[in-house]
Amino acid sequence: EAAEISTESANILGEGAKTFDFTVLDGDGNESAYTIKTDAETVGEALIELKLIEGEDGPYGLYVKSVGGKRYDYDEHGKYWAFFVDGEYAITGVDATPIEEGKVYSFQAVEG
Repeated sequence: EAAEISTESANILGEGAKTFDFTVLDGDGNESAYTIKTDAETVGEALIELKLIEGEDGPYGLYVKSVGGKRYDYDEHGKYWAFFVDGEYAITGVDATPIEEGKVYSFQAVEG
């Protein structure tokens, strides 16, 4: 019997002209996938508006401490949320990364 391809990852959030895929991989190996619709200019702005990420301003822009309601603070947990674009460690912070259609943005909990 053919394996059924799951399409239930269609957690569509927000409204707007731009669309991008966003995944979260937490420190316990749980993965969540979303499709984000927004009129925001940056990935960070879109995710903050939808309350998917929270953080505080640091020397390099937004220091993200909570993603999808799960909090990691390096000083407390020895893990932090790292931002990736198409599977590569991002060279800009989430709040400085313009939305590009077709790219997959993700946060992963990383051991420091």
